[in-house]
Amino acid sequence: MTRFRDLGLAVGELAPGPRNAISDVAGVKVGATTLISGEGPLIRGQGPVRTGVTVVVPHEDIGSSPVFAGCHRLNGNGELTGLEWVRESGQLTTPVAITNTHSVGTVRDALVASEMAERSDAGSYWSLPVVGETWDGALNDINGFHVRPEHVFAALSKASPDVPEGNVGGGTGMICHEFKGGTGTASRVVPEGWTVGALVQANHGRRSRLSVAGVPVGRELGLDVVPSPFEEPHDAGAGSIIVVLATDAPLLPHQCERLAQRAGLGIARAGGAGEHSSGDLFLAFSTANRGRLASYKDLGPATPVEVTMLPDASISELFWAAIESVEEAILNALVAAETMVGHSGITAHALPHDALVDVMRRYGRA
Repeated sequence: MTRFRDLGLAVGELAPGPRNAISDVAGVKVGATTLISGEGPLIRGQGPVRTGVTVVVPHEDIGSSPVFAGCHRLNGNGELTGLEWVRESGQLTTPVAITNTHSVGTVRDALVASEMAERSDAGSYWSLPVVGETWDGALNDINGFHVRPEHVFAALSKASPDVPEGNVGGGTGMICHEFKGGTGTASRVVPEGWTVGALVQANHGRRSRLSVAGVPVGRELGLDVVPSPFEEPHDAGAGSIIVVLATDAPLLPHQCERLAQRAGLGIARAGGAGEHSSGDLFLAFSTANRGRLASYKDLGPATPVEVTMLPDASISELFWAAIESVEEAILNALVAAETMVGHSGITAHALPHDALVDVMRRYGRA
């Protein structure tokens, strides 16, 4: 797997963490199940299949030990389930999963089943999982409903600090800036030592607007250089992006919400616009108060608990870390993705590495 920095390129001012991934936040793990099969014309229920599911696990005991969280909507033509409880309680109580638009229900139910399998039937437990989506129907038999519960269970069982990128998991069939897109991740460490990590499922953007460190790469590598997978111009940019941000900085829910807002600026730096038909939905969580919060699923004594909080005056560096992490996560998704032929011969071409480096060199950025 090739990443953006493997090409001798970089964006931003802050240093990345050791993995340059969301898993640089201690305890965070990511798992994915990738489904690729078949070729030729689209036959509903048979394929071709180009899809999957990605899970982000904040820590191993998230069901009983929630974390503070907040969310933000840039444009709402999409779905991220469970956000009403995140807004109401300020807490994230489940893993986060991302898949294709028409598999959200299956994935949500599988996360419920996974948690209930670990709980006693004697309790009165319920689960409100957070599941996001982007539309992969340009390449995938999306109405064939190929993602099943066992694929979610497999992704959970494989979750680790090693984050796969490109044509994997929920990002398998996604298209970004009219190149092959998918899953990407990155991180930043602020001078005070806190880490912010991002994971994106990138399925958005028009070619002409793709920008890399301020360089108009999309115009330089236009449709005459690398064809678009879309026949109709109005389809370009009509997709979505889901962003999950994690940090070990001690943030309260209102601060997590503010952090989530900054994901939109990272998207914009790479040329995204939050268009009318785009679902741009963001979730941010902090692991700092892990173990101090009692889940609403476990009734306990009404005893006050102490939590830590970063002063609001010290949060700006984290905002910038979120912006840079999201920007580079999108670029990692583009660079890691490989050319994919979907149903009916529709082809999403990879962003050509040599051509990207050449453009950046000509603008003095390599």
